[in-house]
Amino acid sequence: MIINLDDNLAEEYLAESREHLAAVETDLLAMEKGGATIDEVMINRVFRAVHSVKGGAGFFDLPKISELAHQTENVLALIRSHKMVPTPDRVRVLLRATDELRELIQNPGTSNQADIADIVGTLDGLRADCPASTGKRGVPATGPAHQGGRHLRVLLVEDDFACRLLLQTFLSRYGACHVAVNGREAVEAVRSAFEREETYDLICMDILMPEMDGREAVRQVRALEQSHGIFSSSGAKIIMITTVDDIKEVIRCFKELCDAYLVKPIHLAELLSQMRSWQLLE
Repeated sequence: MIINLDDNLAEEYLAESREHLAAVETDLLAMEKGGATIDEVMINRVFRAVHSVKGGAGFFDLPKISELAHQTENVLALIRSHKMVPTPDRVRVLLRATDELRELIQNPGTSNQADIADIVGTLDGLRADCPASTGKRGVPATGPAHQGGRHLRVLLVEDDFACRLLLQTFLSRYGACHVAVNGREAVEAVRSAFEREETYDLICMDILMPEMDGREAVRQVRALEQSHGIFSSSGAKIIMITTVDDIKEVIRCFKELCDAYLVKPIHLAELLSQMRSWQLLE
């Protein structure tokens, strides 16, 4: 789904993104002066802000903003997980990327024609210089947890029976599909999965649910992952399930580090495409 840039929600997203990027620049300047020391609170704050900018861009058909934010986020993920030292030279590259993102946000109508190849190449160069690392399951931290058909572990969080039945029937083709009917059950399911050392690869999370909504559930799931040494970039892929009226809430969910969204009524082809984009399927 794409929302017109003239929509009030788009204006709100753009204004919020400008605020995010101004705060990111302030934090990166402080990080540059701090040398190679990693300030956990600061790097988490910067990562969340850039992730939020990236997530919202998809709603408004702003692929260049989304791509540059994604590449910036990839570098931040390496710093955040202590796989890259934030030397002043590296932080200056992030500052340049932030500056270009801010320019794109200032001119959203022409951002899709912008040339971001140089800065994206520079960010890729930073990642290439970083030794390959592995995640919890022994695969690259930014790669899939499982590949190849019926080996996925999926948690479906949905209180609407019809939607739940549709998704459960579809997702069960690709592996074990567990169900929770509210956010609280979802958090407990993730906690139990960690105890069994059988963590989830994909979580489909409704937003509006009783007892605990999807946004709070995502926040707690990401906190659980981090308490086990797993950052969002190598944790479960979380898709928010929403109605059109909930889109503002989805943008808030990106701050809690969800990965994507689906608008009801759900088109299974879109879900399948998203899963393949994450290499969860062959």
